[in-house]
Amino acid sequence: MTINCKGKLIDLTHPRVMGILNITPNSFFDGGKYKTESEILSQVEKMLNDGATFIDVGAYSSKPNADAVTVEEELARIVPVVERIVNNFPEALLSIDTFRSEVAQACIEKGAAIINDISAGDLDDRMFEVVGKYNVPYIMMHMRGTPQTMQTMTDYDDIVKEILFYFSEKIAKARTFGINDLIIDPGFGFAKTVDQNYEIVRKLELFSSLELPFLAGFSRKSMIYKLLDTSADQALNGTTVLNIIGLNKGARIVRVHDVKEAVECVQLWNKINLK
Repeated sequence: MTINCKGKLIDLTHPRVMGILNITPNSFFDGGKYKTESEILSQVEKMLNDGATFIDVGAYSSKPNADAVTVEEELARIVPVVERIVNNFPEALLSIDTFRSEVAQACIEKGAAIINDISAGDLDDRMFEVVGKYNVPYIMMHMRGTPQTMQTMTDYDDIVKEILFYFSEKIAKARTFGINDLIIDPGFGFAKTVDQNYEIVRKLELFSSLELPFLAGFSRKSMIYKLLDTSADQALNGTTVLNIIGLNKGARIVRVHDVKEAVECVQLWNKINLK
């Protein structure tokens, strides 16, 4: 189970850690924390040194009810950051967290390796075309609506069955555009209630039926801190617990704010499960 990132084959038989780099002023956990070039590069260096295989860069906050950002503003935020990271860390594998094909194309042309799309192409008709043209791995997440409307769209008859059907259709469409390396993300917290998130966790192994690697993004989300009556700042322990459960149920990538702790999870999991 490998993906091709800029000519480098990444073996996902061994679970990998994706570190989150938010360059937005309003992300739910670390919004506004990394503003200057030195702060950004320092955080990238730390995540790479802590063992991240991928760095996921996002310039559009997708938290519930976040303000919309124009494509021009998203490009102005993210393209210079991608350039700086690629220049300073040429071996880094950058994932671009965007649902816009224009942003995806600009970042790939500056050296990004993966596109991570919260809408799986639903919010931009050209996304599949661009990803196929540049032949980069594509992370497709399940969501309904937009970040502004998704929390009003949580009515499901059988949430896991419906998400699996959603992905089966998306996979078939992606293949018609020549997209070779696909990763799926159930989209914890996106158009899902707290209880629905945990129903997906309970049945997470069913996503292996799609015969593609899947990503688990639990990091410091409200599904943790609302249940525990705490805050995102206090949600690292809960994140670690869910990361281990996700790995046990087949997740090949965990996407996190706290790379060192997630890498330790993977190391312990590997010791128990891999020979």
